[in-house]
Amino acid sequence: MSEKGSELSDIVNEKRAVDAQQASTLEAGDHVENLEETSETQPGATEPETHLEALQINNSEETDPDQVADVCSETFYPIGDKENGTVNHSEEKSVAPVEVYDSDQGDVNSQGKTVHKKTTFAPDVGNSTATVKMLLPEGHVMTLAFAIGFTIQDLKNHFANELKISSDIIQVSLDGSAVTDRDTLVDLGVQPHGTIQLEMSSIDPENHPIRPVKLQTEYNMPDVITVRVQAGTDAYQDVVVEIERATQRKTFLGGYRHKVTGTEFHHCAVQTVAKRPPGKGLETFCRDTQTVEVKSQAQQCSSTTATQMSKIGCHVSNMEDKLVPPGPYVTADECAFQKWKAIIVLQKYARRWLAKSQIHQLRHEKQERLDWLEREHARKLRDKEKQMEAEYRRRMNPQTKEDFALLYSALERWRKEEVERINATHAGAKRKGALCTLLNEETQHIASIGQHRLVAAKKNEEKAVQTLLEKCAAPKAWKSFDGKVTAMDTQNTIRARELQELYVSLSAQYRSPDDRLAVLQSLRDTVKEQDCKLTREIMDLICREADLMTREVKSANLEGLRKRISTLFLQYIKTPAFNPEVTRLLKVPPNAGQKRRKIYRCKACNSYLPCTGFSLSIGSSQMARCHRCMELDNEARHREDASLYRDILQHLRRAEAERHPQAKIIYLLQEQDLRYLVDVIWGAQSALSACDDLRDLVMVRWDRAEEWSPWNCVLLNKDEAPAHLKMESVREAYGTSFIRSVQHKHMLARNYFSEIPAMADRFDSTVCLPAAQSSAPASKPVSTATE
Repeated sequence: MSEKGSELSDIVNEKRAVDAQQASTLEAGDHVENLEETSETQPGATEPETHLEALQINNSEETDPDQVADVCSETFYPIGDKENGTVNHSEEKSVAPVEVYDSDQGDVNSQGKTVHKKTTFAPDVGNSTATVKMLLPEGHVMTLAFAIGFTIQDLKNHFANELKISSDIIQVSLDGSAVTDRDTLVDLGVQPHGTIQLEMSSIDPENHPIRPVKLQTEYNMPDVITVRVQAGTDAYQDVVVEIERATQRKTFLGGYRHKVTGTEFHHCAVQTVAKRPPGKGLETFCRDTQTVEVKSQAQQCSSTTATQMSKIGCHVSNMEDKLVPPGPYVTADECAFQKWKAIIVLQKYARRWLAKSQIHQLRHEKQERLDWLEREHARKLRDKEKQMEAEYRRRMNPQTKEDFALLYSALERWRKEEVERINATHAGAKRKGALCTLLNEETQHIASIGQHRLVAAKKNEEKAVQTLLEKCAAPKAWKSFDGKVTAMDTQNTIRARELQELYVSLSAQYRSPDDRLAVLQSLRDTVKEQDCKLTREIMDLICREADLMTREVKSANLEGLRKRISTLFLQYIKTPAFNPEVTRLLKVPPNAGQKRRKIYRCKACNSYLPCTGFSLSIGSSQMARCHRCMELDNEARHREDASLYRDILQHLRRAEAERHPQAKIIYLLQEQDLRYLVDVIWGAQSALSACDDLRDLVMVRWDRAEEWSPWNCVLLNKDEAPAHLKMESVREAYGTSFIRSVQHKHMLARNYFSEIPAMADRFDSTVCLPAAQSSAPASKPVSTATE
């Protein structure tokens, strides 16, 4: 290596040591910024002081351009790539004064670039820089290298440009004392390559605060850099190097991107082998058609080996040699046969594994099926127990008409069982005596049921009164757009709430006479506001009770009087003139004449009732008996419970409302009509399993594509109905004999329900077949009427 090359190497090492020493002196902070780094992150800036210094110095001693370019490229590409630009260098033969750009003054040339004016300093001052640490408010520090020949005004202009504020509001001070704009760093006692710490503040911190700039997150290559090269023992040369940008970018050779962080990882072509397309089975490239250069190249292995044979002058011992005899020759057929046997073994184990997997899957499905059946059986038992418990509670605590009908039905079953037992075990006079005893017991049970009915009627009446008062006193409520419910009280609701509280107080039991007198006084103040026959009668009864209480009459003797007062006050509450809120709850006919036209006479009890009080059957043409008379007749004669048929009808209506909201036929049927359909036509049992428990039977469509009707239905249990409704075609699912039996029941239902005028309109006259056709082969089922 030449002497000049060793000198350049020493210069590079010295430069790196100086940069490392300066970097270690920088203070850590959120906004510490090096002017050299800032200049490199802002390409195309028009102020040359962001590039450290723009100096042009000539050296009388010549320097090898290639070595200078190598030093520049190795020293001043900390982040970029040397391939992104080319390096040009310029030299001067003689030493010239240092020319420093002025950051404030400049003109624009013809190319649109800013040409700054230059300030000339002495060579011993202008070519030296110093490290300036500028303390900002809130403890932030900005550090940069600045020429010691610049003034404080130049420093302020630079920071004003960096901080995006005006230089007039910046005040620079040293050790608490303000410095003038004309002072230079030399005047402040800064030595070349020294360090000075200044404080920066704002003259108007409220309106124009100083905020530190943010660090650049990316690094960009500068357009011009300055390289200092040691030309001699004590002589240095500054060379200005211009970076030429590449006209095209490097080709993207592929890579990967992290889906979470977004980081891209690139790879070179030598690191990634191109994925070859799958072969087409044809030879598309041939060596003979290509231009191939064949050359031989010797290579040396990592370990050298050699062989030696016995020859003249060299003896090699064969004591450790082994004789390897050749094995039996294997023909192509034998090799194919061995492969065939190996394939059979592989197929055997593969098929064994597949069979085991299939068996395991079948066992798993079987176990799931058994578990499901067990759960369904347990669910059915629980449902059955719940039904029995509900029926037991209804018998022990009857409240409604259906509960008492259930009691009479159970009483009738008990009576029949006892009659059968007596007829089987007794005869003659003993049988008559046992029947007489049974009649007395039945009479006692009927009397007990009557007592329970009176108690239930009283409770139901009180509950109805409380419900009426609560509805009257309830505030007006509506749902707003956001889903919240808004409640509002009106004058009528407030009045109704006062009357409700007064009625509750009046009906309560009082131990002290003074409390009762206070309630009576409040009642008198309320009703005396209106003058009518009802209010006068209430006030007379109030005065009578108060007079009797002053005479110390027992409370038991006043029960009738107090009940009469409560009844009259309830009538007062139900009067719309005294309680306007009750108007919307009373069932008052809109027209008295229309009410008279819809009143009919019951032939059994000779009572005049509206049409809603009568029950019409399929064959009835006029009003016969009212609901009350029919209930009495059922309790005295048949004692049948229609709740099970009512449940079947309600289930059918819910299912049809979901499937076909416009259905009409299902709402024309009454409980007695459905009872005839279930008991007479379908025999009160499932068409498939012959299940006769009415609690488990439901009525569904026979053809699910058509509307439900008595001639398009089938009676099944709750387990069979869902499976039946999933069938696409009943003709393919069921046998011919079963389809014929179902169609026969449909014909019976059609003949019976044709008496209803509303249903007769839906019949098709072509569906009634002659009797001769009934014996024809059932190759095709009988078609049903469609709407």
